Amino acid sequence: MERAAVFDVDGTLVDTNHLHVTAWWEAFRQAGHRVPMHAVHRAVGLPSSGLVAHLLGEDRDTGRDDELSAAHKALYGQYFDRLPALPDAGRLLERLHRDGWTVVLATSAGGAELSALRRAIDADEAIGATASADDVAEGKPAPEPVEHALELAGVPAERAVFVGDTVWDMQAGSRAGVRCVGVLCGGIPRADLEEAGADAVYDDPAHLLASLSDSPLA
Repeated sequence: MERAAVFDVDGTLVDTNHLHVTAWWEAFRQAGHRVPMHAVHRAVGLPSSGLVAHLLGEDRDTGRDDELSAAHKALYGQYFDRLPALPDAGRLLERLHRDGWTVVLATSAGGAELSALRRAIDADEAIGATASADDVAEGKPAPEPVEHALELAGVPAERAVFVGDTVWDMQAGSRAGVRCVGVLCGGIPRADLEEAGADAVYDDPAHLLASLSDSPLA
């Protein structure tokens, strides 16, 4: 039977979380908002609209949401030519592909950003499909992005594993009914990932690759 390995990208396969923090912090600053970087870090992994709502509250001027998202996109875009893959990210995807897993990326990135992320990972032949938050009504922590990834892979939830670095990833995967694996390279503590639904937690893609035989991806 087919089986699917679904991966978040930012902070899981590519070392971008703190670049996102810096870009969002500056976007908020330019718009007159003082948002602590630690708060931005905890919100990374939410889609843009959800991140803004989470940090500024429901009583904000929602008419400026698109302006904030555009500012973040422009600031973050300065790094597209040098996004760093996390250790062994590409090798992990290639190994899973050889082992018969259908590898699907579940990310809110699209267009030039997604292209830059895939260049950083450098494992296109191993990636079977990409599920974007733009393709669903709700992004993480709702289950729809993971459910969409499973549809693309043609695999039921019980034959899939979702790998991510944030509590939003673990919540989305758990709600979709898949086993969840957390990685610490996004900067979120182990206890938080486990509380949000992680069945196992590894340091980074290299640690997961070295531990495959004893992992949910065995």
